[in-house]
Amino acid sequence: MATKDRITCHILDTARGRPAAGVRVRLELGAGPSSFHHTPPTGSEATTATGASDNELPPHHHNGQATQVFESQTNDDGRVTVWLPYSAANASGDVPVYTLEDVLGKAEAEAEAAVAAAAAPNARPTTTWTLRFDVEGYYGTGETFFPEAAVTFRVAAGQHYHVPLLLSPFSYTTYRGS
Repeated sequence: MATKDRITCHILDTARGRPAAGVRVRLELGAGPSSFHHTPPTGSEATTATGASDNELPPHHHNGQATQVFESQTNDDGRVTVWLPYSAANASGDVPVYTLEDVLGKAEAEAEAAVAAAAAPNARPTTTWTLRFDVEGYYGTGETFFPEAAVTFRVAAGQHYHVPLLLSPFSYTTYRGS
């Protein structure tokens, strides 16, 4: 049996009472800063790395921010357990060669370095990720209030994150699963 990635998700279609099979899902590292302005954390609060710096992993862009992007599709049980590097439709045909574990490891190392540089020994380094669910592709054009459901969350080094999405054409709910 294949190993699951450390970030997984599960979509249940609450309107139809079944798993949402065949939904396209994208996973992005550091999809851009929040539009809300928060005071930077200090002391024992978390420090966040929000993007890939100059490195050998090819970045994509979202709203002008460099990101690492993965894509998958939910299986018959509505689950995503493995992510593949995203290759844009206008790409040259070359598929990026890196794994989610590669990107998580590099991002976690950068977050740890940021914590060390900030001289905050009790801080927990985290990275920020966004899941983007193609709701309109699942329900059909004009059949849903939300064409896309986006969930942004923080990931601590070494942890597994499961993000369930309860979905209907006019609402969605999410939480951190186990």
